[in-house]
Amino acid sequence: MKKFFAVMLSLMLTVLTFASCQSTGKTNSTTNSDPGTNNTGKKYKVAIVQLADNGAFTEMRESFIQEMRTLGYDEAQMTFDIKNAQGDQSALNTISQGLKNGDYDLIVPIVTPATMSVVNQGLKTPVVFISVTNPVGSGIMTSMEKPDKNATGTSNVVPVDQIFGLAKELTPNVKNIGILYCSGEDNAVKTAAKAKDYLSQNGYTYEEVTVTNSSEVQSAATSLAAKCDALYIPIDSTVQAAMEQVVEAATAKKIPVYGSDPVMVQKGALASVSVSNTQLGEKAADMADKILKGTPVSEVPAVALTDYQYVINSKTASTLGIKTPTGDNYQFIGA
Repeated sequence: MKKFFAVMLSLMLTVLTFASCQSTGKTNSTTNSDPGTNNTGKKYKVAIVQLADNGAFTEMRESFIQEMRTLGYDEAQMTFDIKNAQGDQSALNTISQGLKNGDYDLIVPIVTPATMSVVNQGLKTPVVFISVTNPVGSGIMTSMEKPDKNATGTSNVVPVDQIFGLAKELTPNVKNIGILYCSGEDNAVKTAAKAKDYLSQNGYTYEEVTVTNSSEVQSAATSLAAKCDALYIPIDSTVQAAMEQVVEAATAKKIPVYGSDPVMVQKGALASVSVSNTQLGEKAADMADKILKGTPVSEVPAVALTDYQYVINSKTASTLGIKTPTGDNYQFIGA
């Protein structure tokens, strides 16, 4: 009899131990599904599409990738296929068309030309764009609040009023502005139009010259610099690729260049006012994370960032004999 009870007691202890292990396993599983980690085991393939490569695009792309890693998508779970059209619009269209056969979980185009090209394909794969100047005006969506073409992302509204406000502060005698941009980039065309409206309404005059590729930039910049008090470059990957030539032409005439991105200032422009390229990439990654976890694209509103950076090139200012302002709201490079 004692032997029988000993056997029964042993069986009961075994069952209780098994149940305890099962319970503990469930608790650990719940704890590990933290919103900041990705433990689904699924492998994700992401295409990053860009018209060209420059410092601004690199900063956006790398900040997006780093933020995805921070969110828990490590190298084993998420790979990135970077597609660069090398400044060729026809190559960009070919890349976009090929995305239909790429078996991607997410497509991330950088700035307006790439985003328009991708969205125009009518892809079923979710699209999260980085730094589109005017998503609604470019036909990428009809509403920032309710994306309707399977695409959402971040927008970099260009504050032309603040750019020319800074220009007035730094170079108060400037009256005739030369605007140089690529006629084939929708973002550049729209930003140039905003600039022209502002200048016309605020007592300035302007000259404009357009280019179709980077090889035309030097002669266009030289032409404008000969008849203007300053040059302004909108958001424009084509002109930005030849920014050193723009600065060279302007410096030869001792006039400043105002840009729309800190990378332009790094290349020698006097100043720019813009949002952070890093923040544009990071915010897009946060949006991508929501979509990959099941939120429909239509329920992830596009976001326009408005935390502007005032960046001034100290070396350029010194070369042109321009006194720089003081204050915590200015960032100085090239000292």
